[in-house]
Amino acid sequence: MKQLFLLAVLFFFSGLALTAQQQSALPEGVVSFITSQNVYVKFRTTESLAAGDTLFIMQESLLQPALIIKELSSISCVCISITSTPFLVGSTLFGKPKTTTQTNEVEPVTEKKAIQVTGPSDSLKTNKEGSNPPKQTIHGRVSLASYTHLSNESETLQRMRYTLSLNAQNIGNSKFSTETYLTFAHKAKEWNEIQDNIFNGLKIYSLAVNYQHNKNNTLWFGRKINPRLSSVGAIDGMQYENTFKAFTLGAFAGCRPDTYDYGFNAQLFQYGGYFGHDFKASWGNMQSSLAFVEQQNGGNTDRRFVYMQHTNSLLKKLYFFGSAEFDLFNKTLNTQDSSLVQDYSPKLSNLYLSLRYKVTKQLSLTASYSARENIVYYETYKNIIDQLLEASSLKGYAVHVTYNPWNAVSIGVNAGYRATGQDHTASKNLNGYVTYNNVPWINAVLTLTSTWMQTSYINGSIYSFGLSRDVVPGKLYAAMNYRFVDYKFANEETPLIQNMAELNMTWRIMKKLSCSLNVEGTFEKNRNYERIYFSITQRF
Repeated sequence: MKQLFLLAVLFFFSGLALTAQQQSALPEGVVSFITSQNVYVKFRTTESLAAGDTLFIMQESLLQPALIIKELSSISCVCISITSTPFLVGSTLFGKPKTTTQTNEVEPVTEKKAIQVTGPSDSLKTNKEGSNPPKQTIHGRVSLASYTHLSNESETLQRMRYTLSLNAQNIGNSKFSTETYLTFAHKAKEWNEIQDNIFNGLKIYSLAVNYQHNKNNTLWFGRKINPRLSSVGAIDGMQYENTFKAFTLGAFAGCRPDTYDYGFNAQLFQYGGYFGHDFKASWGNMQSSLAFVEQQNGGNTDRRFVYMQHTNSLLKKLYFFGSAEFDLFNKTLNTQDSSLVQDYSPKLSNLYLSLRYKVTKQLSLTASYSARENIVYYETYKNIIDQLLEASSLKGYAVHVTYNPWNAVSIGVNAGYRATGQDHTASKNLNGYVTYNNVPWINAVLTLTSTWMQTSYINGSIYSFGLSRDVVPGKLYAAMNYRFVDYKFANEETPLIQNMAELNMTWRIMKKLSCSLNVEGTFEKNRNYERIYFSITQRF
């Protein structure tokens, strides 16, 4: 393992080059529509994104790879999933920050300037020395969403969710800025849970103040997710970052959010530092990060690890993303007396690799590999530490092939395999789809899909048919989908047959005001249930 750790470090340093850089914003998007093979994500702008980029979802306060962008327009992305985590309309996704270079050459007057997006960001508008003073800009959105579950067997369940995202830069034309991203959710008739603990409903993902002394030095105070430290998650405390040409040095100290309710917990102290390098050329980009993190609980080491991340598109038609975590504070279980033996040697605890190759204009291939050990926090979970140490690692492979024989036709195949040493049967899935983008007379998009899956407890197939179109271009979008589900469970003789119908509508009421409605009905032999999702969003 030591050799593997050293090899990873050498790989990290192998591509360093001297080019000035400025880190751009962390784009935030919302899932607007879901089909069996694609996830549609809407952004305020996709200027900082590109086909092949990875989008991340927040899981347990960490950013985890979730989607790969297949196609994109000015405000929307068509993505494929690279995770087993199910998505819901309204789920929030984050892009990784892009970098732009600064050289001594005069910038072309036609060059597009970066557009700031709402939600958590890691960059502020800065001015070159001698230029005009910073100017105040404010962007944000407020949304209200309602989730309703109806069934002929149980009472109606309703959940409300409110979201505020605010990015105020150079407040009063000063060097101070703020960013806010928080949600509040509660279930009808269960308000007592909120009264017992406000953090059962309130989730603060970002609430921070920034002071940017100059274009090279930035100081954050509050709760903030650092895009260079996606494996760390939110940090309650101080973060400092210094950039010098193509290089970035940073340090942080503070606390982790509470493990159970995501509130503030002063017992979970953490600190660390990171080093980054960014390179951008006309033929591609490269970004690397290396971080050291110490996490504690009550003054004792909970976890100590090194995090590495690398993205690379320097080779023509090839895009690579990789991340790895090496734990440096480990304990092994002595089976003789159930004692724990300290071990400080590097241990690979998380590895994710993704490679996309555009063979031709019509054909692209994507492959990914993931290997994840149980992440052990030795103090937080000390009561069940023996169970965590005995758990097997989870390994997975995924392949995606896209072929566009004609402009209006897209064909794709996805295959995945995941297994642990404890599973009697590995999890396998195979998905194929055909999309026709210009159905005659109705000018709609037609999609046919078929999915097969096998796990240790279920075998199943899903077949679906979908239509979508702009009813009123730029104003009203509608989609409908039908799915037939056939599941066979390992311990049951009777299969589960479901017929599912879905209707989705998005209405752009005004330039910055929109609403969406998603209705889904599931019909089984003896029971029926419906899900209704409604949201209204005001941007400013």
